[in-house]
Amino acid sequence: MVLHPIPQQLTFTIPPHLAGAPVHAAAAELAADLGQTVVARGGAWLDGRRVVDAATPVAAGAILVLRLPPNGCYNEIELCAADLIFEDAWLMVLHKAASCYVSATPWDVCGNLLAALQRFLLARDGSAPPLHLAHRLDRDTSGLLLVSKHPAANAPLQHAFAHGQVAKRYTCLCAGVPTWEQMELQTGHGRGARGLWRLYPLAEVGQALPMGGGRVRLAHTSFELEAAWGDHARVRATLHTGRTHQIRLHMASLGLPLLGDVRYGGPSEHNGQLLSRHMLHATELRLAHPVTGEPLAWCLPAPWE
Repeated sequence: MVLHPIPQQLTFTIPPHLAGAPVHAAAAELAADLGQTVVARGGAWLDGRRVVDAATPVAAGAILVLRLPPNGCYNEIELCAADLIFEDAWLMVLHKAASCYVSATPWDVCGNLLAALQRFLLARDGSAPPLHLAHRLDRDTSGLLLVSKHPAANAPLQHAFAHGQVAKRYTCLCAGVPTWEQMELQTGHGRGARGLWRLYPLAEVGQALPMGGGRVRLAHTSFELEAAWGDHARVRATLHTGRTHQIRLHMASLGLPLLGDVRYGGPSEHNGQLLSRHMLHATELRLAHPVTGEPLAWCLPAPWE
């Protein structure tokens, strides 16, 4: 049997006979059932803009792009009351599972945590308030996720995260055993070739990125060794800045990539078992309530603790 890779997008030029047709009908003719599915999931882009209304008419010569999930499968996420760790009039704290996106992707607006939360609240309360992610977690990072449900909380939350007033601690399993009990690491951070995230020397913080698109920013993490075994260890990480993939990049730079983090050099299996995710979990979150000022703290142990 020959396995053919699944393309991540299909591109069409709208032919004259489809001019004026709604996007969903044009997609159905050009890509049959697949086109209808992609439009329904929010993965249709017309002349560079996401289609938000399936009845939008198309023009002859317009470029229709149907973006598909990288693995060919859509995420189906449903939340239940047990996934809620905290809720008041302004905030919600969720237990985010691994292998789910927190917000819309270019190929899907339905299979993410924020959309699932909106569906949950609509079913529970009959309406869903405007939801806003206070921060983000990678698809395969599990743990505590803070969401605002009232506009009054948004600006104070943004200020608190931007000014280091939120304590965020993570637990990870790494390949290899650190030679240190504690470690503090400061580097530059930004995109490199092909848009991938990478570290830069600390002296380059503030300089323009070589590939353009901004400047090198500071990435600052503290680490503490919690437990060690023959070929791996459990490490607690405290974020002082919140850069994309910060912990993963810093651990890899120390020669201790996370188990399952194949992007940054981690092993894809351990003790004979395939790893479906990188072993990183958001364990602790502490901050002052953005509206009342009350001190808030949550702790959610990692599955491997």
